[in-house]
Amino acid sequence: MGDSGEGLVDAEARIQERIEEREAERKRRTAGGKPAIDPERVRTLESLRLAKAELERQASATVHPVRKQQIQAAIAEIDKRVAAQ
Repeated sequence: MGDSGEGLVDAEARIQERIEEREAERKRRTAGGKPAIDPERVRTLESLRLAKAELERQASATVHPVRKQQIQAAIAEIDKRVAAQ
């Protein structure tokens, strides 16, 4: 009768070890995996990308040299912000 009790203890020990291995693997995946995506950063980059596309559209449509210069300055500012992100 003592043998069956020892088998149960061994099985519980193996289960506990397996649980600990899975937890360690999960921690390794989250820590060493892809960095967490910052939704605010993604939103900002998408907004800048759309603004640049609109300014490029305006630049191609305008003929006034001063307005073209303003648009180019705005595009340069957007590029600078994207690079800083």
